Amino acid sequence: MTVTVVDHPLVQHKLSLMRDKSTPSNQFRQLLREISHLLAYEVTRDLPLEMRDVETPLQTAAMPHIAGKKLALISILRAGNGLLDGILELIPSARVGFVGLYRDEETLTPVQYYFKVPQAIEDRLVIVVDPMLATGNSSCAAIDMLKEAGAKNILFLCLLAAPEGLQTMATQHPDVPVVTAAIDKKLNEIGYIIPGLGDAGDRMYGTA
Repeated sequence: MTVTVVDHPLVQHKLSLMRDKSTPSNQFRQLLREISHLLAYEVTRDLPLEMRDVETPLQTAAMPHIAGKKLALISILRAGNGLLDGILELIPSARVGFVGLYRDEETLTPVQYYFKVPQAIEDRLVIVVDPMLATGNSSCAAIDMLKEAGAKNILFLCLLAAPEGLQTMATQHPDVPVVTAAIDKKLNEIGYIIPGLGDAGDRMYGTA
């Protein structure tokens, strides 16, 4: 499995602000949106291009355009929507899908409550977004469902990853590259990333 850590100074600075427990929800959401723009550049780095004629004010010339079907962005609800919104600002034509999962706090296993993805997903680059790759159980469950729906070319994008979550992904989905802003130290006894930034969904929406 390929893991890419986006260590750009702006990403790291904004992530540090997000980690601060005193950062309010509105600023947390804005920072997440800004980081998602920067991460989107990395996760789409290898999109295929094709040449098409463009009529400039001076002449007609062959210019690069993104080739193939529009990519699909899949948000793992609810926290994934923070990354999704920012990426959509850069790629507004992308198709969008949602996987609804919540974590059973006793077993730490994912429970599905919603699944809706774009048509022809087998022909699209699929970017799965979720701020946290903690145990990896929810992420792997979402990818299981996407593969069952036909997805073949999948990337996973997150803000923070724990070594345990990366190991789970590498074991269950070694073909899915991971792009993240940081790899933290470990999980605590209840499955939260340390030092982390808390529950991303709660901090986005002020429900902590």
